[in-house]
Amino acid sequence: MENKILFDVSILLFSGIICGRLSKFIKLPNVTGYLIAGLLLGPSVFNIISVDMVDNFTIISDIALGFIAFSIGSEFNLSYFRKVGVAPIIIAIAESGFAIIIVTSVLIILGFDLKLSIMLGAIAAATAPAQTIMVINQYKAKGSLTSMLMSVVAIDDATALIGFGFATTIVNMMSADKEFNLLLSILSPIYEIVISFILGAAISIVMKLLFRWFKKPSNRICIIVSLILLTYWSSTILHGSPLLACMSLGAVLVNIFDDIDGIISITDSFNPPIYMLFFVISGAGFEITALKGIGIIGLVYVVMRVIGKWLGAWTGGKLAKQEDKICKYLGPTLMPQAGVALGLVAVAGQLVPDYASQIRVIILCSTFIYSIIGPVVAKVSLVKSGEIVLSPRT
Repeated sequence: MENKILFDVSILLFSGIICGRLSKFIKLPNVTGYLIAGLLLGPSVFNIISVDMVDNFTIISDIALGFIAFSIGSEFNLSYFRKVGVAPIIIAIAESGFAIIIVTSVLIILGFDLKLSIMLGAIAAATAPAQTIMVINQYKAKGSLTSMLMSVVAIDDATALIGFGFATTIVNMMSADKEFNLLLSILSPIYEIVISFILGAAISIVMKLLFRWFKKPSNRICIIVSLILLTYWSSTILHGSPLLACMSLGAVLVNIFDDIDGIISITDSFNPPIYMLFFVISGAGFEITALKGIGIIGLVYVVMRVIGKWLGAWTGGKLAKQEDKICKYLGPTLMPQAGVALGLVAVAGQLVPDYASQIRVIILCSTFIYSIIGPVVAKVSLVKSGEIVLSPRT
């Protein structure tokens, strides 16, 4: 059928709107409705959206992730960090570290392969901010917990990459039959972080200069879209992290450009259909039958990662002398996992090819479970902390 993709996009958006509204009736976040809409449209239920069609929509996922990362980065105002100091860094290191240690240790104790346990433990550090950010935006959450959450999830990507780098070094050292460059293994994640930051910072300066010449919102939205896409693409070409690069773009811009609130309002007006498509497509890409293959090791991974994130955030908060609501409620908001974790799966599969398919199934299944449960848990945590005030309509 000619131009069928237009029909597919319209169906995705319409189903997202309907399921998002239905989710409100049962007091669930909109993002949960979007994911369920995708699941219903996908191969698992009605098969209106096939696996091939999901693959054709990957560009929409990339655009959405770029904007989400930019939005997170724009919260990195230096005035905030002068107030809280190194607390976000301490918490990010603690929650990532605890997730790695607890997942790896429990899997080893239960008798699973050492290399497999190390790889899954390393992947456990990664956190996906997209679902939580949607909850924050929908309910207009504000407060110290929300600000800390935005900072921690941004730093989390860097700590996850470093932790994964060390894990790959250990696994490579255990594989005597492979050629192994210790220095390269150590420097690789550092390069990925540094090149991403430099790229984002450089493009933010270009963006600021263009904003001097173009004042109208219609022109500025074109500049924002084009440069976020350029940042995402360039980082991929340079083997950096696209998410970190887009976060860096937002983080530097918020500190060098005065009218950042105007820029955020412009992006907020553009984002809703992109975000909706992203989450509906994410739901459509999952096959329920894959849950059969998760096994005991997958269930252990799902539970132990949550415990690790929770304990790590609590410990980090205490070490950084943060208020009780941050220590108590930050951990549960860090549940979702996608983006970076799915990228790490491919690398892990190359390092331990015998377990490549098992790792992929475990992470895909856990990603789906976290995606459905995570937004609900995040909403409850933010409500209990007093940073979401529910009205009768929410």
